[in-house]
Amino acid sequence: MDNVLTPLIEQRADPHIYRHTDGYYYFTASVPQYDRIELRRATTIAGLVDAEKVDVWHKPDTGAYSELVWAPELHFNDGAWYVYFAAAPSREIKYKLFQHRMYAIRNTNANPLEGEWEFMGQIDTGIDTFCLDATTFTHKGQLYYVWAQKDVAIEGNSNIYIAPMKTPWQLGGPPVMLSKPEFDWEIRGFWVNEGPSILKKNGKIFISYSASATDENYAMGLLWADENADVLDPAAWTKVKEPVLQTDFEHKVYGPGHNSFTVADDGETVMLVYHARTYTEIIGDPLWNPDRHTFVKPLKWDEQGMPVFGKPSIA
Repeated sequence: MDNVLTPLIEQRADPHIYRHTDGYYYFTASVPQYDRIELRRATTIAGLVDAEKVDVWHKPDTGAYSELVWAPELHFNDGAWYVYFAAAPSREIKYKLFQHRMYAIRNTNANPLEGEWEFMGQIDTGIDTFCLDATTFTHKGQLYYVWAQKDVAIEGNSNIYIAPMKTPWQLGGPPVMLSKPEFDWEIRGFWVNEGPSILKKNGKIFISYSASATDENYAMGLLWADENADVLDPAAWTKVKEPVLQTDFEHKVYGPGHNSFTVADDGETVMLVYHARTYTEIIGDPLWNPDRHTFVKPLKWDEQGMPVFGKPSIA
C-alpha cells in the first residue's frame, strides 16, 4: 500500500532544508506573519519538527525592506552563512505586482543560530523590478545566483534568471533568462516562473521551479543541463514541457511547489522538500492563508538519470 505523506512542519511555506558539514540539518521558511527570518536545526530531518525556533532577523518598521519577508534560504558560501530573502517597502501593489527586491544577511559564526547577523544590503541585478526567490549554487569553482524577476517586456509576474556572483552578496555579470511562463500549466491564475532550486546529480544540473497561482494550480517544472555545459548559455538548458509535480486531488494534497533539495540521513538519498495545502476552500487571497505546510519525501530516478517526482502525497 502506498505510504501517504503527512506534513513534516505545519504552516511553513517556501521551505528550505540544508544539510551542512557539521552534521546538522538547517531549516528556514516563510512564516505566516512574513515579518522575520526564523532558523532551526537538528541532527535529523524528523528532529526539525520540534527543534528550537530562533528568530535571527526581524524586519524594520519602515523602509525598503519593511514588509512581506518572503522565501528565505540559508546557504554557506565562502566560509560564512548567508540568508537570501525578498522584502517590500509596503503591501501596496503597483503595476499588478508587489514591490519586492532581494537582500542578504551574513553570519560568520560556526552556528548560524548564534552570533551576529550583518545586513549586506540589496542584491542588485541591474533590473529594477519585482524580484524574489533567490538561491545559490557553486559549479566548477564559480558561485552562481538563480532567482525570479519581472521583465516589463514579457507577459507575467516573473521569469527565471541566472548570473555569476562576484561575492556572495554581489553579482559578477548580467542576468541571463533561462525560463519564462509559456505552457498552459504555467499560466493558470497568474503567469509565473519562480522558486528555483538547484540539484546536481548523474552528470546533470537540474533547476526545479514553480508556476501558476499559489492555490491548487501551483505546480513544479524542471530545467536541466549537462554538467559540462556553459550554464550561462540559455541554449544549454532543456525545459521539460509537462509539470513534474502537481496537485493530487485523490489524496488531497494541493498546489505543491516552492521546493528545495536535501539529502537523507544516509548522505545519499535525495530528499524533495516542498510546501502544499491540504484543502482548496481558501477564504480570501491565498497569500494570506497560513496553511501551506512543509512536506519531505525521497526523490526517485529513471534509467536516464532523470528525477522522478511522482505524486506529492506519496513517499
